[in-house]
Amino acid sequence: MPVHDLIIVGAGPAGLAAAISAKKAGLDFCILEKGVLVNSLFGFPSQMVFFTTPELLEIGGLPFVTARDKPTRDETLRYYRRVVDTYRLDIEFGHTMTALTREVSGLDAYFELHTRDEREHDLEWRARTVLLATGCYDRPNRLGIPGEDLSHVSHYYTEPHEFYRKRVVIVGGKNSAAEAALDLYRSGAHVTLVHRRSMLGASIKYWVKPDIENRIKEGSIDARFETRVIEIRRGEVVVESVAEESGDPNQDVLSADGVFLLTGYVADLESLKACGVAVDPNTFVPRHDPKTFETNVPGLYLAGSVVAGANRGEVFIENGRFHGQVVVEEISRRLERFGKSSNEKPKLEVS
Repeated sequence: MPVHDLIIVGAGPAGLAAAISAKKAGLDFCILEKGVLVNSLFGFPSQMVFFTTPELLEIGGLPFVTARDKPTRDETLRYYRRVVDTYRLDIEFGHTMTALTREVSGLDAYFELHTRDEREHDLEWRARTVLLATGCYDRPNRLGIPGEDLSHVSHYYTEPHEFYRKRVVIVGGKNSAAEAALDLYRSGAHVTLVHRRSMLGASIKYWVKPDIENRIKEGSIDARFETRVIEIRRGEVVVESVAEESGDPNQDVLSADGVFLLTGYVADLESLKACGVAVDPNTFVPRHDPKTFETNVPGLYLAGSVVAGANRGEVFIENGRFHGQVVVEEISRRLERFGKSSNEKPKLEVS
């Protein structure tokens, strides 16, 4: 079985940027992705417009040209398809990582990575180093309450049209919840926002915050602060007050044709721990060297939002896209030092 220099797990912006650097460095590498290209971005609402400007989403030095100040989701998906085609990156889609172990044989060490593909076939891969660029958007922060998996409940905001003149409950108090509430309200839905804190999150975008606050103030959007959801049923949501001065929790039942649990997302911490990576129990930040992004497991690296743990707001595409280049430079130095790199630097034809 061949032993690659590097296996990259995840074909999001961070993983793709790392792959481009690996190709330029002449490393023997492969990319494994359990979903589709930039799977997290594909899950965004189709009408979404990014907060950032196009140049801050660029990777590999390939210009992101758009007629708008802020790119749409579809334009961004198109850009990353162009990146893959331009750099001729081979990606193994539909491969979910099921196990990752580090094997030591004498003075040599390598990783064994097991995956299961879409046909339920189990495969094994080997590499001297591994980069996990798995993100966190596909793992919602679950509430763990009855009814969370009912068909009218979603951890992702979709489209507003189907909720015209219907009642929708949104759980959360940050950007995603605020933007979804405004979009649904302006599309004719009756919206109730439920948030366990006493006020909306301070990190809400500066042009969104006054909008959502004014809609709440005028009564266009109902808001239940210091309130949590304890159960979801068909057509209704059971909530209770969590305010300290309220004494015994007061329960209420809200009508709901649709429920969006927009309470954030977390990295796959259990898989990281199974690989031997130490995770801080309070911040959920995996132990890693901030200069090289190498974890406490030698040869195992991180890139993108997975490095931030619960501090997800610290890492975006804008800064996570540079992690891979740092990782590849470190890997190249180590492999060349021990004479283990393929060291065949291909000529890149960028069109």
